[in-house]
Amino acid sequence: MLVEVKKVSNPNDLETVFAIRREVFVDEQNCPPELEWEYEDESTHFLARVDGVPAGASRWRKTDKGYKLERFAVLKPFRGKGVGQALVQAVLDDLPADATYVYMHAQIQAVTLYERFGFVKVGAQFEEAGIQHFTMERMN
Repeated sequence: MLVEVKKVSNPNDLETVFAIRREVFVDEQNCPPELEWEYEDESTHFLARVDGVPAGASRWRKTDKGYKLERFAVLKPFRGKGVGQALVQAVLDDLPADATYVYMHAQIQAVTLYERFGFVKVGAQFEEAGIQHFTMERMN
């Protein structure tokens, strides 16, 4: 099983990224669609494939605080196969050299994944789009 993650910007790949996010966040997790589609043009998007089949997506963007990792989504059939780890690694590898402050809003069930990459929980648990999250920061 080959997991490949690529930075994508062409319309076909972006449509695949958005379809994966729609299935995971809107259909499966009942996130409001209007909260799902924001900051697309200013974000750097990634598409994960397993043996050539689209399996996951993620992105990063620069905010006024630093660099925010967002929208990590893995389709159900591909969970537990290293796709999430490959996405996190690809996004981290792509951040600019000046990315000193890196953070995310992590869903509770994904906290342990991000901890493996040096992220730590900061502050209290909170709700975003009806789902419990923690802010996590990467400690360099």
